[in-house]
Amino acid sequence: MKAVILESYVMEEGDLDWSGVKALVPDTVSYVRTAYEEIAPRIGDADIVLLNKCRIDEEILQQCPNLKWVGIIATGTDNLDLEACRRHGVAVANVPGYSTYSVAQMTFSLLLAICQCAERYNRAVKQGCWQLDIPESIGLLPQMELYGKTYGVYGYGSIGRQSARIARAFGMEVLVCTRTVRPEYAADGVEFVDYDTLLRRCDILSLHCPATPQTRGLVNAEALAKMKPGAILLNTARGALVDEEAVAAALHSGQLGFYGADAFVTEPLPQESPLRAEPHAILTPHIAWTTREALQNLMDITTRNLRTWLEGNGEHIVNR
Repeated sequence: MKAVILESYVMEEGDLDWSGVKALVPDTVSYVRTAYEEIAPRIGDADIVLLNKCRIDEEILQQCPNLKWVGIIATGTDNLDLEACRRHGVAVANVPGYSTYSVAQMTFSLLLAICQCAERYNRAVKQGCWQLDIPESIGLLPQMELYGKTYGVYGYGSIGRQSARIARAFGMEVLVCTRTVRPEYAADGVEFVDYDTLLRRCDILSLHCPATPQTRGLVNAEALAKMKPGAILLNTARGALVDEEAVAAALHSGQLGFYGADAFVTEPLPQESPLRAEPHAILTPHIAWTTREALQNLMDITTRNLRTWLEGNGEHIVNR
């Protein structure tokens, strides 16, 4: 068996421990980063490939006939043609649930940055300011109490559900829109509603679903017009869920109060993105999933996925 790691860095070189994978497959070659045109030559005759953002499609698969298993070091599989992999007999395993608590935590980090501006006040104090003499250049936002507000969750997987738990702990009413309402959700203390109701009633809308043909562009100009004037939108899921130009326009007009995002349609976020110029947009560079604890979970599950596949079954195969 031969294995190739196409993106060993994930975020930074050396932030992941690949020793578990290399113990399972000693004949492993590792690359820090790999451009699309380098993918097929680097895979070569390998049986196993591990990657994060590299694309595997029909063209790549035709050039790599020995490939049998792809381990994506992430939960989302947007960059893989799963049907093409199935046709070529290539199993694809993802890593679900590794960053549930980290991403839910970042969701509220963005919300609290909007509502109470701790980091901006910190800068002001360190510059010698105090309370009423803070200059406009610091960019303070109006402070807001979360207690009693209505928190809307679109998508009720593990991250959406954890986000809802945190919202309830803040004393918020929680509305949820999801495809499937499971019996175990009955004790969660949330109300399940349709999408239009979610838009109309929530003060804060938080997105927690994958990007699919049904959810791409979910928050567009029409949806934003249905929301309460001044509402807050949070996106720690996928950039493709949001029409970013419509969001920027809604921020500019005041229809949307604030946008907190850790995911974008194009990453890195282009310099010309209208979101960069919006003072009421709080943006982070897709790093919600990179706490030390989440990265350790990521490697533990990746290693287990590979081990169980080598043993003849395979966990978390998404294209059986």
